[in-house]
Amino acid sequence: MPKVLVMNAGSSSHKLSLFSDKIENARSALWKAHIEWGKKNPSYTLKNGSQESNPIYLQTTSVKQGIQEVIEKLWIGDFAVIKGVHEIEWIGHRVVHGGSLFHQPVLINASVKKDISNLSSLAPLHNPINLEGIELLEKIFPSIPHFAVFDTAFHRTMREEIKTYPIPYEWREKGIERYGFHGISHSYCAKQIKKWIKPQETPFKLINCHLGNGASLCAIQDGFSIDTTMGFTPMEGLMMGTRSGSIDPGILIYCLRNKNLSLEELDHLLNFESGLKGIGGTSDMREIHAFKNKQSQLALDMYIYRLKTGIGAMTASLGGIDALCFTGGIGENDSYLRKKTCEELAYLGIQLDLQKNQGGNQDREISLRDSPVKVFVIHTQEEWMIAKSCLECLT
Repeated sequence: MPKVLVMNAGSSSHKLSLFSDKIENARSALWKAHIEWGKKNPSYTLKNGSQESNPIYLQTTSVKQGIQEVIEKLWIGDFAVIKGVHEIEWIGHRVVHGGSLFHQPVLINASVKKDISNLSSLAPLHNPINLEGIELLEKIFPSIPHFAVFDTAFHRTMREEIKTYPIPYEWREKGIERYGFHGISHSYCAKQIKKWIKPQETPFKLINCHLGNGASLCAIQDGFSIDTTMGFTPMEGLMMGTRSGSIDPGILIYCLRNKNLSLEELDHLLNFESGLKGIGGTSDMREIHAFKNKQSQLALDMYIYRLKTGIGAMTASLGGIDALCFTGGIGENDSYLRKKTCEELAYLGIQLDLQKNQGGNQDREISLRDSPVKVFVIHTQEEWMIAKSCLECLT
């Protein structure tokens, strides 16, 4: 049976999933691997059906060698599900920034790779990693089609007044606009929540919170992106693991003029040394909770404050809210953060069921039955969405 392998390269992890060409649902992966690079000793876990490994430490800190090591587990060892590379017929890759060039999945060729590389300055934490993954898998699987699926594509439905920044219009004509990111995840959650909601006569207004090392909100009306917090690059918007999110641009001018920072130093500080890490000393929300000191508490308070004000802004864009969804590593697993955020948004009609909020690894509604605004936890399945997009391209 033909199979599709999906590579989802993030800013701090790589996820690999294998699917058959008959994808029944988002839980139908034949095999999964999750590599985490954020720790001193990178590790990965494997899943094969109901069987899941404990963390396995990589024998290398090299991304290329680490991915090669993990991919070989597809056909070597206790978690093997295929006999060799010949059983895989297509590869799907998540690419974060497609700019104004890519609004749908594309077959990867030299020209597409050049465009992805040229867009790397707009997503320096992501596009180079995405391209590295593409080129590595092309060496392992040289004779089969590779497809790119873009995070920015979902947001192509945003209106001009939302996409356009209040800067000289000539900049807009040169492609400086709000693109938005996490589109694969936002689209997946919108599709899943649609199954939970009874049909209504008025437009359905959802705010999706993708909270991981990177974080963004999306205002979604009837399945279409209306507004989002990330913009021209994945640095805008919410406070994140290592990224600042939105700050006063005057701070940047001040630092360049008065603090003798180079552009490269400023870029590094904003992308790699800010956010939770800059304030609380770590980009890992679990460690922020565990540290229990003044700076970690400040980092947590700031994160929740910026999250709730962002949700308020998305509510204004939609003209109301019917449902709120939490997804991503933090959104799916941090019950305290969900509780605090929802408590501070009670004025919108959000009523959380504390018991439902606490338990369970499954997708679920966590609001009270009579809550005017429904609240959900959805475990995002970006790899499944990418696999579906690849198969749709082929058919």
